Amino acid sequence: MEQRSEEWFAARAGKFTASRVGALMAVGRNGKPLKGREELISTLAVERLTGHCVETYSNAAMQRGTEMEPEARDAYVFETGHVVEEVAFVEFANLPNTGCSPDGLIGDDGMVEIKCPSAMNRHIGALRNADHAKEYRWQLQHQLLCTGRDWVDIVSYDPRFPASLQLAIHRVERDNGALEELTKAIGVADKEVEALVEELRKMGGK
Repeated sequence: MEQRSEEWFAARAGKFTASRVGALMAVGRNGKPLKGREELISTLAVERLTGHCVETYSNAAMQRGTEMEPEARDAYVFETGHVVEEVAFVEFANLPNTGCSPDGLIGDDGMVEIKCPSAMNRHIGALRNADHAKEYRWQLQHQLLCTGRDWVDIVSYDPRFPASLQLAIHRVERDNGALEELTKAIGVADKEVEALVEELRKMGGK
């Protein structure tokens, strides 16, 4: 199976994946979930009913990130000396409808997640303050949860910078408190998705 193949999209349909859990975990200043959580529940219900992934919005910046990922991975390998194993999709056995698509596995304990921001100021934030690790916190912890790995290198890559500044690499370790919180949230949300699927099936007479 290859990432972004028909088989890959089918494997992800209806599941809590790393790119989606940010919406699940986001809360407002009042501590209540944001609208994105409700939208995620509806999207997953539709995907479980149809067996197909719902098409999502993709702009030029997102397309750029997809196209540059192999180049960024090569740059990371050259910089670190790590051997990166590419995988398509990892199912998490301990939670229903849960999995992730890592950008690469490293040895027995590590992973890499690659970002190629179109806005150069975002790469500066990654270089100076590891902003990419903060922005994608839940995505990274979800990947660690699903794979059982101990750490993930979050990488920001921008070849428009001088050679010595093209990579911002920050290592993120497993956060057991975050993993417990995430596991509980997925368990609750999965029941909501299943309830919505059942409601819709009854409406359709099935």
